[in-house]
Amino acid sequence: MASLSQTIAPAFYHLHHDIKKQAHSNYWLKGGRGSTKSSFVSLEIVMGIMKDTQANAVVMRRYATTLRESVYDQYLWAIDQLGVSHLWSDSVSPVQLTYIPTGQQIRFKGADKPEKIKSQKFRTGYTKFKHYEEVAEFRGMKEIRSINQSLNRGGSDIITFYSYNPPASVNSWVNQAALEQGLRDDTLVHSSDYLTVPRKWLGKEFLADAEQLKKDNPKAYAHEYMGEVTGTGAEVFNNLTIREITDEEISHFDKIYHGLDLGFAHDPLAYGDAYYDSARRRIFLYNEIYSVGMTNREAVEAIKKLNPMNEAIIADSAEPRTIAEFRDLGLNVLGAKKGPGSREHGFKWLQDLREIIIDPVRCPNTAREFSGYELARDANGNFKSGYPDGDDHSIDKTRYELETLMKKGGFRAWK
Repeated sequence: MASLSQTIAPAFYHLHHDIKKQAHSNYWLKGGRGSTKSSFVSLEIVMGIMKDTQANAVVMRRYATTLRESVYDQYLWAIDQLGVSHLWSDSVSPVQLTYIPTGQQIRFKGADKPEKIKSQKFRTGYTKFKHYEEVAEFRGMKEIRSINQSLNRGGSDIITFYSYNPPASVNSWVNQAALEQGLRDDTLVHSSDYLTVPRKWLGKEFLADAEQLKKDNPKAYAHEYMGEVTGTGAEVFNNLTIREITDEEISHFDKIYHGLDLGFAHDPLAYGDAYYDSARRRIFLYNEIYSVGMTNREAVEAIKKLNPMNEAIIADSAEPRTIAEFRDLGLNVLGAKKGPGSREHGFKWLQDLREIIIDPVRCPNTAREFSGYELARDANGNFKSGYPDGDDHSIDKTRYELETLMKKGGFRAWK
């Protein structure tokens, strides 16, 4: 069998040893063109099956029609590279590869036919490896979870690979999912690009095209070849830092602001806490309640747990009856003092901050809304004026809770 250095790019050496030690169960491999991430996964799975007599694999793409000339050929390449083609048989009907000595298999499935993914029975062993190739093509984590629930049976050492080129938009579900999943202890997110790959593996034409795009369009180069989430230009908040806010930091917050956006049926109720660092003009968002269908009593009980001193909460003043009911239940809540143009001013004030720091564990929906909020476009692709309304409940509660700070800016609506 070929040596590691002959088959795997240096960027993946550490990852190879991580998999060998079974340090993680889920691997999100993102990268640009020519990063060899998919090649790496195919090599790992072929080697893994040959070393474990109970291991089988299911490799998936969103559409079954793309299997044969993409990921299937990729695995044939891996078998050839390892010098073990005499030990494997291949089939295109069904699309699968079989390890001849034991009958273990690598099966290729399209997610457009989910009934063919469920209940995979093998002659020997179980589905130890799963590979979602071009995972950005899938419809979202709900679809991924459904497939995983069907395949995660039979063993305690199942490994799942997600390989993809990150879409440019921060709002893409796969970019959001990678951020969220990367916070799990059993998950590793890995980034790679073509610069670590031996030049002879890529060829002169590939390298020349990359260098030319780097000169002509640096942003496109960063996205396509470096695998960076460059944004589409529609992002409203370019001052975000998504990171843990520690208990130690919170212990020094001397004045906390509390905000509430009301909702029940289709719109969620969104509550959260914020701290404003005036010296550095930045805010910390670190507590969250975000739920559809909560009764007023349930909401009050949940809010009091995060705000035990019952400090003043600024809420959407569009629903005075609900605010009155919350007060009757003992919550210290006040209506926001809106004025003409206050929504636009609030967004601009938040945009103008040096930094908006959001804890994605304490506030997953707040992080999602702020990082994914984009300007709308018309049919010609031009940006529409104003800030779109929708999926901005945590943003609205942040505007309400910080309105006294915004007023200090002298905005005309509050004069």
